Amino acid sequence: MRILILGINYAPELTGIGKYTGEMAEWLAAHGHLVRVVTAPPYYPEWRISNAYSAWRYHAEEMNGVSIWRCPLWVPAKPSGLKRLIHLASFAISSFPVMLMQLRWKPDVVIAIEPPLMCAPAALFVSRLAGAKAWLHIQDFEVDAAFELGILKAEWLRKLVLYVERWLMRNFDRVSTISNSMVAKLVEKGVGQDKSALFPNWVDMAIIFPREQVSPLRNLLGFPAEKIVALYSGNIGEKQGLDIVLEAASRLVSNPKIQFVLCGEGAARARLFEKYERLPNVVWLPLQPVERLNDLLNLADIHLLPQRADVADLVMPSKLSGMLASGRPVLATAHFGTQLAQLVTTCGKVVEPGDIQEFVEGLLELVHSAQIRAELGSSARHAAQAWDKSIILQRFEEQLNGLCNN
Repeated sequence: MRILILGINYAPELTGIGKYTGEMAEWLAAHGHLVRVVTAPPYYPEWRISNAYSAWRYHAEEMNGVSIWRCPLWVPAKPSGLKRLIHLASFAISSFPVMLMQLRWKPDVVIAIEPPLMCAPAALFVSRLAGAKAWLHIQDFEVDAAFELGILKAEWLRKLVLYVERWLMRNFDRVSTISNSMVAKLVEKGVGQDKSALFPNWVDMAIIFPREQVSPLRNLLGFPAEKIVALYSGNIGEKQGLDIVLEAASRLVSNPKIQFVLCGEGAARARLFEKYERLPNVVWLPLQPVERLNDLLNLADIHLLPQRADVADLVMPSKLSGMLASGRPVLATAHFGTQLAQLVTTCGKVVEPGDIQEFVEGLLELVHSAQIRAELGSSARHAAQAWDKSIILQRFEEQLNGLCNN
């Protein structure tokens, strides 16, 4: 197949959507498909263009069998509601002529990755001109989340954007998302069940696994063997709700047994660091390179997965699969009954979002029992098998073939 992918995030971004889109494109190319990607220069989660790229120039490159076109975009240093809209619009405008250029290539299927929704119109338009199938893949419901988090507030704007979103979704040949609860949300938004598909994020079980020996990062950071490390790794944004982790660290500052580690970058990092930098039981780490990811995840005795209540079931944290594959228990904040809560219950503990006391008690229960941590960690590794990379991407390839051959 000739597969054309449009999305603002792509490799070599280390976290989030760019990581998964990059791995998907490279896997498809390695399995004999011709793959082209129209994207932006890497900037996430630092909100800063990588030094190897330019924000203002078009750039073409080949990476692991994939042909890539990088399009200009504006990246705000401190993203806010209006700035985010301008940021997304800049890419939608700059990428449109490059998408039109691909018509001569005659793709069989055009895949748009959301967020941002602003990519969807160009993907749909080009697919129709090319006589290709159109596939929309939703990593999170950005429109709903933006209003729930207060990033966007005008009610008239919400109604308008939700109407446009609904119209776009119903005109794609297939719409996929990453969890069963999010698939149900698609149906609520008017996407027919015959057009809806589950396409979850994945983990490479051969690369992420429980180490038999202590992680080299523990020695590098000077943590003694008796310290229990509670780790958060990933994007440090507002929807992650990391305040609860740092408030818990404040309450446990006199407990010598617990060491908190926050690893990552994001729009909320500066605010959180300024407020909590003096906590002696918190270590702040930058994003780690891919080759050190397994060492990082094995640094944890307990993985922390906070989530704000107002985005429940609008997003499914992509970092969960790696946490589970590392064979460590997870302490998550989620409403009971959500899919995240159901997943974590068998391999960790779930507490209500925003309840700091319950979060502290759940953490202490895991800290004080090595046996519970070991049992839940074993269950976590077993649960991760459902998200094995080869299984997920082979199923996706079959769905693509079925769509294009229909």
